[in-house]
Order: sequence, then structure tokens, then C-alpha cells
Amino acid sequence: GDETQNHLRMSVIQQGTATLRKAKKTTVKTCLDNPFVFQWKTIDGEDMHFILETLEERIKHIGLKKIENPRKKKCSLTKKQTEGKCDAGTSELPKEETESHQQKPGWTNISIRRQLAIGVNEVTKALEKNDLLLLLVCKSARPAMITSHLIELSASRATPAGQVPRLSETIAPLLGLTSILALGFKKQSDKFTEAIAAIIPKIPALEVPWFQYRTEESTAYADTDSSENLEPEELVEVLGDELPSQKQKHMESNRPDLSNVILQPLKIKKLVPNPNKIKKPPRKKKKAFSA
Repeated sequence: GDETQNHLRMSVIQQGTATLRKAKKTTVKTCLDNPFVFQWKTIDGEDMHFILETLEERIKHIGLKKIENPRKKKCSLTKKQTEGKCDAGTSELPKEETESHQQKPGWTNISIRRQLAIGVNEVTKALEKNDLLLLLVCKSARPAMITSHLIELSASRATPAGQVPRLSETIAPLLGLTSILALGFKKQSDKFTEAIAAIIPKIPALEVPWFQYRTEESTAYADTDSSENLEPEELVEVLGDELPSQKQKHMESNRPDLSNVILQPLKIKKLVPNPNKIKKPPRKKKKAFSA
């Protein structure tokens, strides 16, 4: 009788302590897929060389460059050798130090630097403010998503933009930078007016369906509608004298003809984060060196 009671107690304890693992639900995020695919147009080889040569000549003529702080060289030798060789090497260091002290770290000319938008972040902010005359993007940007949003943004601002191969390789060393994925020229850039005027005809126009349609309609209505040329105060007086029925007819006449518009199908896209369930390797803890 005692053995059976002990066996029952053990079975109850095992059942109570056991934990059942529930299968985790896979998280699925739904979003609308974009039916349009935007791509940069390719620039011909001759036009590419012309753009790079004009930029290279102009930057060299201006002399704009970023100077970084000189890094101190460490002597990785034993204590006895460092005392002799570091003292012997001090006679060669003053030449480099004098050159670095003559030019302060930073941009050589800040006023000219403000006429440019360097990098994807600066270019995006400048386009949002409609402050660019020209935009050049490097083809080596990976992934392409980094610069693809600039196509619609530059088209909405009517800013000429194009993708130039080897832009970063050619221009970045001249400016003292490691890489340049996007380079924009602002409207106040008086130092680059000749270069901008020469480069813009070499850049193909961007293709964004809704902006092309809008430009065609806006040019057609600009000729027919005379109220657009009026000042805001005069426009309020003209519309205020009209009857409600006349206002409605005036608004209907300004509406574009949507008979030629083709609607694109929208699809729901399902995204599963980390579908293969690949775990990140654990970080190695740094061992504390004993003194």
C-alpha cells in the first residue's frame, strides 16, 4: 500500500512540474504592394565622361576639400626599441605636422560647401525644401532602395536628376571624402552655374506617370483659365461676387479629364520577418586582461 501511494505522489509531482511548450505564432505583416517600379535611366558613355570631367575640373579649380584631423602614429615596438626609434623618427614628423597645422581641419571654404548637398540625407532634405537645381546619384549605391525614393521626389520638384556611374570614385577623393552616393547643387550655387548649365542637357528626363499627366493637364488649363494669373485678393473678390451655382461650374471646369487614366491594380503583400528563423550568433564577451 505504501509503495502505490509513493508512486502516485511521484506521478502527481512530475505532472505538476512538467511545462508544455506552445508553438509560437508566426508574425505576418501585411502592406500594399506598389504597382509601379521606378528605375534610373542609363546615361551614355560619352555623356558620363563629360559630366565627370566637368565636375572634376570645376572642383579642382575651386579647391573645395575636407581636411581631417591627423592621426598620431603609434610605434608598436618593445619599450627599449621605442625609446630609440621614436626619438629618431621625431626628426621626420615636423614636416607632416607643419603641413597639417597650416590647414585647419574641416572644409576649406564653408560658403562653397553650403552650395552643395552631399549625401542621401542632405539631398533628401534639400529636395523637400525645393532647393536643388541638379541632382546626381552614384550607380554603386547598394541596395538600390537607398536612392530609389529620390526619383519621385525630384520629379515632384521638377529637378533634373540622373544616375552617373563612377561618381563616387571620381568626385569623393577630390572632396576628401570616402564615398558620395548623392550630390546635389543648390539654387544659390553661383560657383557651379556653368557646370550645371552644361550637365543638365546630358541628363534624361525622369518617368513618373502621375507627374507627367499632371504637367500636361496643368499646361492645358493654364491657357484656358485666366483666374490663375490673379492675385489672391483679386481672386477672392471675383469668387465672392459669383453665385453658388457659378462657383460650382467654375470648379467643375477646372477638374481634369480622367477618361484616359488607367488604374493600376493594388495587391496585398505579406511579409514574414526572419522566415528561416536564423538566430544571430551570441556576442563574444571581452576578457578583462589582468595587469
